[in-house]
Amino acid sequence: MAPLRVTPRLLSAPLAAEYLAVSVSTLRLLPIPRRALGSRRLYDARDLDAYADSLPYDEPKGENTCDDLFG
Repeated sequence: MAPLRVTPRLLSAPLAAEYLAVSVSTLRLLPIPRRALGSRRLYDARDLDAYADSLPYDEPKGENTCDDLFG
């Protein structure tokens, strides 16, 4: 049987920063809560997703610039 591959829900700061494509120092400035697991402080992937979902779009939602290019 193949080993079970599990995606971790709680991420260290370096992994959470990589997940959001920011530096660790930038991550620590963001208003994202951390969870305590013993002495470790970890980021919940659902909180990271919620933060990313709250960010504004660069262009109005629903506009598709591909339509401008390809008709």
